[in-house]
Amino acid sequence: MAKYLGLNKDKRHQSRGKTGVLLVNLGTPEQPTASAVRRYLAEFLADPRVVEIPKLLWMLILHGIILRVRPAKSAALYQQIWTDSGSPLLAITEKQTAKLTEYLSDDVMVDFCMRYGSPSVSETLQNMHNKGVDKLVVLPLYPQYAAPTTASAFDAISKELSRWRFVPSLHFINGYHTHPDFIHALAESIKCDFELKGRPQKLILSYHGMPERNLHLGDPYYCFCIQTTTLLVAELGLRDDEYMSTFQSRFGKAKWLTPYTDATMAALPTQGVKDIAVVCPAFSSDCLETLEEIEQENRLIFEQAGGDQYRYIRALNDDDLHIEMMANIVKPYL
Repeated sequence: MAKYLGLNKDKRHQSRGKTGVLLVNLGTPEQPTASAVRRYLAEFLADPRVVEIPKLLWMLILHGIILRVRPAKSAALYQQIWTDSGSPLLAITEKQTAKLTEYLSDDVMVDFCMRYGSPSVSETLQNMHNKGVDKLVVLPLYPQYAAPTTASAFDAISKELSRWRFVPSLHFINGYHTHPDFIHALAESIKCDFELKGRPQKLILSYHGMPERNLHLGDPYYCFCIQTTTLLVAELGLRDDEYMSTFQSRFGKAKWLTPYTDATMAALPTQGVKDIAVVCPAFSSDCLETLEEIEQENRLIFEQAGGDQYRYIRALNDDDLHIEMMANIVKPYL
């Protein structure tokens, strides 16, 4: 067997030279069942970019405890957000891909993959390669670079391409947290919510969490989140007392980036803040962490603490301004 993958014989002399845009999202279980979630978590949590502790110790914890307990609990949460179209994240990413295809030139092939789960990085890249893509622009759908997300996507793409005999021209976009079109699209989404439902006492910008240790080791994610917040509130014209940044989804006993979103929800009503709106600028697509954790779980925490008005402002998803932003980000490299 050859060491490297080459083109199929029947496609070797076909016209090539196509440009491809690859969108990369995190991933999702195929079904909201314990067995499907277990397969997904086994791949996700085995990534050394995601969990940075000695591999042998972590494998014992992962397979001995976490994968025995967490899949059933997570499956119950997925069942609360599952739709007729399946996983919200998968359905939204499919719509984003279709809209971006319409927005760009007919000469550009747009496809997507999931870092964990299906469609995989390998199968999507091979499909694009077999269709004549020799120039590839990769856009991970994580606005703020982080090693566990953006760098992990790069790892998977590099691993696949290292197996190829003919490697395409490659441009990897590692983030867009300060891109004017991203800030504008977010601001317009929030302004629309304010116009329809009124201006809240405070806007909460809840970002995905990360162990604080990662920041001290040199991961710029926290700084990029704060930069997004700074630019966004400037465009919205908010005063310092009208917003705050928080971090959600912590896991384990280590200290994560603070302030924690759930702790903030419990504290705000006691401080007289009883009308809030929450937006998640680190998520390009709504998923379990926004639709269940933010829209449901944190709403309950806030209301039980005495809050009156709580609303979640949906992710940009397949909004036209979001698709236009994607197009403008990739166009210089097409």
